[in-house]
Amino acid sequence: MTIELKMPALSPTMEEGTLARWLVKEGDKVSSGDLLAEIETDKATMEFEAVDEGIVTKILVAEGTDGVKVGAVIAMIQGEDDAVASNIAADAQPLPLPPAGGEEVVSTPQPVKPASITSLPNAGGAGPATQQSNDRVKASPLAKRIAVNKGVDLTSISGTGPNGRIVKADVDAISGEGRSAVMAPVLDPGLRREAPTQTIDTDIPHEVIKLSNMRKTIARRLTESKQTVPHIYLTVDVRLDALLKLRGELNASLEARGIKLSVNDMLIKALALALVQVPKCNVSFAGDNMLQYARADISVAVSVPTGLITPIIIDAANKSLSKISTEVAELAARAKEGKLQPHEYQGGTASISNMGMMGIKQFDAVINPPQAMILAVGAGEKRPFIVDDALAIATVMSATGSFDHRAIDGADGAMFMKVFKELVEKPLGLVA
Repeated sequence: MTIELKMPALSPTMEEGTLARWLVKEGDKVSSGDLLAEIETDKATMEFEAVDEGIVTKILVAEGTDGVKVGAVIAMIQGEDDAVASNIAADAQPLPLPPAGGEEVVSTPQPVKPASITSLPNAGGAGPATQQSNDRVKASPLAKRIAVNKGVDLTSISGTGPNGRIVKADVDAISGEGRSAVMAPVLDPGLRREAPTQTIDTDIPHEVIKLSNMRKTIARRLTESKQTVPHIYLTVDVRLDALLKLRGELNASLEARGIKLSVNDMLIKALALALVQVPKCNVSFAGDNMLQYARADISVAVSVPTGLITPIIIDAANKSLSKISTEVAELAARAKEGKLQPHEYQGGTASISNMGMMGIKQFDAVINPPQAMILAVGAGEKRPFIVDDALAIATVMSATGSFDHRAIDGADGAMFMKVFKELVEKPLGLVA
């Protein structure tokens, strides 16, 4: 049969994408798992894999085309059964034709009836029931293997592949390293529409720069956040002298391993530990419900040429400072290359944005839904400060927490900022 190859949804928030490059051409034979194209999403450039065997008969969307809607047909593939049938017909030409009036028998695959869903996927591993239900679902072999490894029940996923088949991107999107689909932002449906295009009539010399998919997404999500999330801002001044001293000692001991801790690495750990100690701030608002997280996954704001992306340090509270430093460096490098996978930047329970290296003293960051808080970190600078009831010079940093007031009360946010301040000013707790 002829298979329609459709634009996949490579992330839960993806509505359209750019077909950056085709990796196949018309007439090429492809097998399940072969790479077909590179697709630019709102956050990264990702590879799109084949789920069926066959021959590429027609490419309908040229590479470089942007604004391709999810679900739009981008190419046609002649299925393996058609190719086999054509070969059989060609080989059988010397043989006598069947009698007139004979009926052609076509084998039609029977639809698979999904098993009933009795529970959410178990992030700890896939049990026998999940394995059996996954075997009965229409999915690519790679998607099934990943689902088994991550403990994801495929019957709870709607496939974006040809004929509704579940592909690797679908499993990655819903699993998010074990996170459920309830992580989708809860927003007023009326605000989901894109703002009308604004035409500016000006005689000032200018250049028209087309927005990237990432910039469009940033604009939409930040507008939604400020319109739907009631922000409350709490600021504390934090002494950094003890943390800087500890950092110097740790870096001296880690030099042989080629690891150099940054102040931001240590603040990520402090943020994660503060979330664990004040769990009322490690939450997400979800309409009539609130999600209380048992793990602190920290999204770290990274500036890239096309905008901003937030790779995630999973379970940062239980990772060593050296591990956090290594992961941040590796994720940031791949973020700037546009090579992050969805589970590496989707999810997270709270964010940190540090503009101190650019000399910014203090700022208020915008919450990234469905998270309920973000910590904005300013520059550490020498300031007059009261130390032990005496005026002294200390290295001080201003940190501002932005909290979703629907989910986090001011008193809980204040307690969180107090705990964060104590962890930074008495930093041995970060390595205990």
